Amino acid sequence: MDKAAVTGGAGFIGSNLAEYLINKGLSVVVIDDLSTGKEQNVSGWSDKAGDRFQFVRGDINETDLLRRAFAEVSCVFHLAAIPSVARSIENPAATQRANINGTLSVLTAARDAGVRRVVAASSSSIYGDDPGLPKREERLGRCLSVYALSKYVTEEYCRLFHTLYGLETVCLRYFNVFGPRQDPHSDYAAVIPRFCTRMLAGKQPVVYGDGEQSRDFTYVANVVEANWIAANHPRAVGEAFNIGCGGRTSLNQLIDMLNGILGARLQPLYEPPRKGDVKHSAADAGKAAKIIGFTPSVSLEEGLRRVLDWYRGLTEAKNAVS
Repeated sequence: MDKAAVTGGAGFIGSNLAEYLINKGLSVVVIDDLSTGKEQNVSGWSDKAGDRFQFVRGDINETDLLRRAFAEVSCVFHLAAIPSVARSIENPAATQRANINGTLSVLTAARDAGVRRVVAASSSSIYGDDPGLPKREERLGRCLSVYALSKYVTEEYCRLFHTLYGLETVCLRYFNVFGPRQDPHSDYAAVIPRFCTRMLAGKQPVVYGDGEQSRDFTYVANVVEANWIAANHPRAVGEAFNIGCGGRTSLNQLIDMLNGILGARLQPLYEPPRKGDVKHSAADAGKAAKIIGFTPSVSLEEGLRRVLDWYRGLTEAKNAVS
């Protein structure tokens, strides 16, 4: 693979992946409309990578733009989406357009441009109301949010484009990804960036519900590595894989871990639960290990230490400027 494209490449996961690909020596095209991504996430890359990096500001529903951007691209990593359960419930039409229509546009452009493979971001939310733990790829429940439905449709479109047109597709079901560049200030921010930034400031973390809901928190470097493997492994084609660590940590346990790392004793503030949230989620990561040889290399505790360092550095940099 000499050239890759990353949709949503100015976002949290997308920018971590794009930077990894550039460091691998690939030419990388990032396509992002900056509706949720940030230009600062990709700033300075042209200086480092020269003409191996190209930023295209545009909407993934602009299929002709994508066809041009995908010229000579071997693999498209499709991460562009509105990545929020809460926002999808508040504005289902926006999620439909970005996540479902946008995916169809990406797959169409990739097919027309002669792209070899598309690796698409899916989500653990696809398991919906299925009570079984850990979550296994072959067992899905009913969707509990518009976001979850959009990821189900994403996977079905990928399956069909592989079956009907021969486009190689792989879907990766992410489990609660966290790491550097994740925005803690958005109204839809994920739990770890919210906890980290509040606790670093000496403030109590806010928990929606009783804190006993549990997740398989996955450091972003693990997800980036999974994307690279999925793009290159011959047995990945046509498959969907859970990408998680295979553990289950409650929000109360997560707060205890962060307190331990920080040497603090901050107690949570409990608020009413939010609509659409799944109570428990944990990945059975056996399929990815067996078929493509993926196993996560960064543990939850190590990931928390790294991301706390990153948020601490971000705060110090802002204070130095002000």
